[in-house]
Amino acid sequence: MSNPRHTLPELARFNQHFAERIVPLWQGPGWNADMALPYEALDAERKPLPVQRYRAMACARQLYLFSSRIGLPGAAERAAALFRSLQKHFHDPEHGGWFYSIDAQGKPLDRRKDLYTHAFIVFACAHYWGKVRESLVESTLNAALDIIDRQFARDDGLYEASLGEDWADLGSGPLQNPQMHLAEAFLQVLAVREDEHTRQSLLQLCDALQAHFIEPAHGLMLEKPRGAVDNWFEPGHQFEWFYLLHTSPLLRDTPLHASIERAFGYAEQYGVKGTAVLATLDVEGRVLDATQRIWAQAEYLRALALRPGNEAKLQAQLQAMEHQFLHPGGWYECRDGEGTVSRHDMPSTTPYHLATCLEGTMWHTAEGKSSC
Repeated sequence: MSNPRHTLPELARFNQHFAERIVPLWQGPGWNADMALPYEALDAERKPLPVQRYRAMACARQLYLFSSRIGLPGAAERAAALFRSLQKHFHDPEHGGWFYSIDAQGKPLDRRKDLYTHAFIVFACAHYWGKVRESLVESTLNAALDIIDRQFARDDGLYEASLGEDWADLGSGPLQNPQMHLAEAFLQVLAVREDEHTRQSLLQLCDALQAHFIEPAHGLMLEKPRGAVDNWFEPGHQFEWFYLLHTSPLLRDTPLHASIERAFGYAEQYGVKGTAVLATLDVEGRVLDATQRIWAQAEYLRALALRPGNEAKLQAQLQAMEHQFLHPGGWYECRDGEGTVSRHDMPSTTPYHLATCLEGTMWHTAEGKSSC
């Protein structure tokens, strides 16, 4: 049976805009052919901003983007080039792992090793390997998983956010966002192969997050461990977590899923004004930053697609995406609390959010389905 959401004209236009206006930016002006890397961002005239750095995370997100479109003209070749560049430019041959960034000439810039980057390398390589089944891709995936397990893992089930070039402890402790993307990466691994160690690592991570990051009154996922000074929550991350947990049969009955299910209404009540998803709030629901970011709008959209009885709200959010964030040249990254466009650049990392949003919104039923 076809999904009725495919008949929504707003969704069809969003998908068409993504395919015809956004993806081509990263096949043309957003691609540095000499470096075989995406530029970090394009300006409002679709020209590359002056190069200050290239990040491994951005390369990995673009690898996901093009591997998800294999079968379309040029996508397989671009994905292969991005995979090679990930290894060529960012891999640390001395200490292992991947540098955070390189400079305009391709030399290591920020040599630290951060969990966020390594999580996206796992995520992208797992997705890419699922498409091409090449041994070199799987060996890179396995190396990244091993590094995360050996270097970032803590005794409490969480993972350090950042380590030195030689894996020295920087005292960063765990932070929410890298843990979430590691969970997403583990889910992607399980989507393409049986992997009992990854399965157990994922369950252990979710238990640790429930124990250390969930605010008990409302079930909110905090950005820093519970008890940290000046903590906050981001509605966009509540919605992102909801999607990841709800679409996984492995995680859907966990205490963490129950918490995030409970937090959804609170995040909507205080963190969504009209159709605008606000950036950050304190646990009492007071707005700390009213910026509206396209990625948070995208996460709210695909979360709504999983909740029954939300067709009108889903349609309203699709209209808001179309009219507030998409434009003929691409997209607006941010609007301020008054709704005025506050960023005109288009980062190379954003299409990942739009691609996962479209996939989730178009294909998941209200009950949620996943191969994980």
